[in-house]
Amino acid sequence: MTGPTRQREYDRQRTGQEDEEEDVEDGEIDVDELDPEELTRTADGELIHEETGLIVEEEQIDPGPEWRAFNHSERQEKSRVGAPTTQTMHDKGLTTTIDWKDKDAYGRSISSKKRSQMHRLRKWQERIRTKDAGERNLQFALSEIDRMASALGVPRSVREVASVIYRRALSEDLIRGRSIEGVSTAALYAACRKEGIPRSLEEISDVSRVERKEIGRTYRYISQELGLEMKPVDPKKYVPRFSSELELSEEVQAKANEIIETTAEKGLLSGKSPTGYAAAAIYAASLLCNEKKTQREVADVAQVTEVTIRNRYQEQIEAMGIHS
Repeated sequence: MTGPTRQREYDRQRTGQEDEEEDVEDGEIDVDELDPEELTRTADGELIHEETGLIVEEEQIDPGPEWRAFNHSERQEKSRVGAPTTQTMHDKGLTTTIDWKDKDAYGRSISSKKRSQMHRLRKWQERIRTKDAGERNLQFALSEIDRMASALGVPRSVREVASVIYRRALSEDLIRGRSIEGVSTAALYAACRKEGIPRSLEEISDVSRVERKEIGRTYRYISQELGLEMKPVDPKKYVPRFSSELELSEEVQAKANEIIETTAEKGLLSGKSPTGYAAAAIYAASLLCNEKKTQREVADVAQVTEVTIRNRYQEQIEAMGIHS
């Protein structure tokens, strides 16, 4: 009795499994009844049920190109789009420019007649890119921002942010009664602070065509009018750059940061210039680490006076409990 019973049970189970497999093949599984934890998203974007292998979602749109490339030069050759739009150009980089090289598509020099023709075309192309005084104003301002940013050695992101700030100031009519150079310099200073790459007003004024006082006044005005929330500059952000220019070791940098942190917690930083504070901390750290630099050397790099360094230095070593 046991043998035939087991055989019938086995046949029944096998028949049930075959029916389930047929249901999977026929696509008769109810998707709503599947356990979400058993669903897996593949690298191709398909959603599959692991146990049955059922593909629940497969209609994925591939936004990529139809061609394949295996290195940068191949991608450049096969790509059929231009450069991305940028805020650093008055027309956002959407208009065409005529090259100045005076060569044809094969790299051969063109005739003198063609050269003069291309010169005229290039001249008119530059003229028609700006339709009114507003666009000419914007073009000049953005070129100024680009020039100053290059001189300061700040990254591309800072230029983009500065251009956006200037465009906002122009749309809010904050330029009226102020020089284009002043507002563009203030926009660049604000962008440096926003991106966490601080440059002092002295450094900014060195590459600008306007005075330090005007830059500070214009910066305060546009930041207030545009609601730019600016946090106070952390002196520690100046330490790596100043230390690098003074050729100081990592040990000195770490000690300078420690001095800034400890003394700032005691309230010494309030109302002080962050560049002077950082310079004094570097000077103190260089003495403590036996890599002595003179006050004049540190002052020249930080663009502050020796008196400022002496005053901040005395305050810091007293707060640290160090005897000079």
